[in-house]
Amino acid sequence: MSTAVERFDEYGRQRVGRHARTVVHANELLRHPAYSRVLHWSVAIFFILSLLTGFAIYTPWLYRLLTPLFGGGPMTRLLHPWFSLGFVIVFALQILNWLEPMTWSPDDGRWMRRIREYVANTGELEPEYVDFFNAGQKLYFWAIVVSAVVFLVSGIPMWFPQTFGRTVVAIGYVLHDLAALIMLVGFIVHIYEATAVAPGTFRSMVIGTVERRWAWTHHPAWYRRETGRDPRADYERARQDLERGGQP
Repeated sequence: MSTAVERFDEYGRQRVGRHARTVVHANELLRHPAYSRVLHWSVAIFFILSLLTGFAIYTPWLYRLLTPLFGGGPMTRLLHPWFSLGFVIVFALQILNWLEPMTWSPDDGRWMRRIREYVANTGELEPEYVDFFNAGQKLYFWAIVVSAVVFLVSGIPMWFPQTFGRTVVAIGYVLHDLAALIMLVGFIVHIYEATAVAPGTFRSMVIGTVERRWAWTHHPAWYRRETGRDPRADYERARQDLERGGQP
């Protein structure tokens, strides 16, 4: 990450940190500071607003159901591009915030070869090389980055049709819809993964912390770096305590 980007990201962290505090209890680790959580939920809110207004405009049978939420049809059409622009801007800040941990590494290629095991949720522990994000999370993130760029570029001709002409606008509609569908499918998978597959993930984006056992289970390399402890040794110790009837 460049020095300028690091300074900008640190400035955002400091500004938000002045007004928010994350409490880390015993046997917990700080996973997402307040700044990351604000960005994440801002992205989610703008995406949902863009999605609802887009569905209202695009789908006749949802028009009467959704447009009253935004003040009627004309207001819905007016708000949709602004909600979309807000989504792109806030997501750009999130890209800067997560650029380093989302960078692809050789270990991510190793992880992708065992993606079936991850999807089937058959393994108790992630490999020891899995760091702050696994390869699946990175793949999802960069797919949304590409989709957001297409979403923005295709939306501009739709916003100003008289400037770009009928052909460009028609192509824009197709690309815009494809990008929106990709992000919608990714959004659904994201919720499923954060709740059903890895319980505790959603909690980390709400209060900012995770239990140590969550960290050594899902992100052992990150756990090792944060604590200086062996994730497998701590897992075995916790398992033995449970077998003896104690608490991990």
